[in-house]
Amino acid sequence: MASVTQQQIQKFHEDGFLVLEQFFSAEECDSMRSQIQRIVAEMEVPPHCRTAFSTRQEEQVQEQGSSDYFITSGDKIRFFFEKGVLDEKGNFLIPKEKSVSKIGHALHAYDPVFKQITHSPKVQELGRKLGLERPVVVQSMYIFKQPRIGGEVTPHQDASFLHTEPLGRILGFWIALEDATQENGCLWFIPGSHTNGINRRMVRAPSGASTCVEFVGSEPAYDDKQFIPLPIRKGGLILIHGEVVHKSELNSSESSRHVFTFHVMEAKGTTWSKENWLQPTPELPFPSLYT
Repeated sequence: MASVTQQQIQKFHEDGFLVLEQFFSAEECDSMRSQIQRIVAEMEVPPHCRTAFSTRQEEQVQEQGSSDYFITSGDKIRFFFEKGVLDEKGNFLIPKEKSVSKIGHALHAYDPVFKQITHSPKVQELGRKLGLERPVVVQSMYIFKQPRIGGEVTPHQDASFLHTEPLGRILGFWIALEDATQENGCLWFIPGSHTNGINRRMVRAPSGASTCVEFVGSEPAYDDKQFIPLPIRKGGLILIHGEVVHKSELNSSESSRHVFTFHVMEAKGTTWSKENWLQPTPELPFPSLYT
């Protein structure tokens, strides 16, 4: 892996994203994939996925359980499934390793392999090159993008979900653990779309509401022609500015598109919104990226 240049950092500030091919070795990628295999092998199906419901009220209880499971996952390693992979009793309709959509949101804190990658010397060096003074890790996700069923991710800005004051303090690290292509659902970006603030926010709903979160504002209709695809080889890293607009399409191919991604906040002079779904906890305050 070559060191990142000032030209590349300049390009990141212009575009709102930066592709760094071969940032991680094949061995590092494979270690993450085999660790996830072990985690999935030991996975228990969450209780809210096991409730068979017949009435609308039972359905609401189940949705509430699902919502609670998500909103309390910031300091845990939890499982989120593709649609239609479980029957109403919570039994798998397909092999379980093919059923998981993502695992979140604290692999970086509680799993030794992912912790080592997140805080690896080259990631810390990149943070320093980008001028981050007090970066903290706020969340991480392992995303599977399963063959044939890995759903599309509609155009969004990460800061809609991870809001800070001021804006411009969130940075995503997106690591391809296998080749990401236009066929298997690589990322698409609108270059330069990170300079106009954000369009909507996902906030915690008032207690007693039927869901834990709600959206304020709405995503505008983007012109598909504005997006450019960013295919990337295994081991590549994409840096993602918190306000750049990006998406990915349905994976219509026969191959998965595994990714490990984590988000960092520049904590110096920054306020993390109390309305974000994700909150630091006494068990897991946001850890420093620098060790």
